Amino acid sequence: MQRRNRLSRSRDFDAVYRYGRSVSTRFLVLYHFDRESSGEAEDAKGARLGIAIPKKIGGAVVRNRIKRRLREAWRELLPEVPPGADYVLLVRAPLAEVAEGRSPDWLRERLQEVLGKARA
Repeated sequence: MQRRNRLSRSRDFDAVYRYGRSVSTRFLVLYHFDRESSGEAEDAKGARLGIAIPKKIGGAVVRNRIKRRLREAWRELLPEVPPGADYVLLVRAPLAEVAEGRSPDWLRERLQEVLGKARA
């Protein structure tokens, strides 16, 4: 995933949490916020993603492994994602345990599931 497609600043995360909407599944919570409607159109070309993983999920190695796998799944789904929006993906505890033995396709399907709910 390219750097311009990532949320990295705390204020960007805060804006998505504060003004965005959320949808959830058993494994993921997705907050989404349309940048174009907020007037922040300096880089409204593509969708940006931030990933939040609580420490109760596991140690740094486990959290970073999940982040890498989610970024890869997001990169593959990016052409299907509507541009001009910011997303924050919050991982729930069961994902770490279940995703360990599963293929990347399984994780991509979970991400597609939560994105589908956000579009509806």
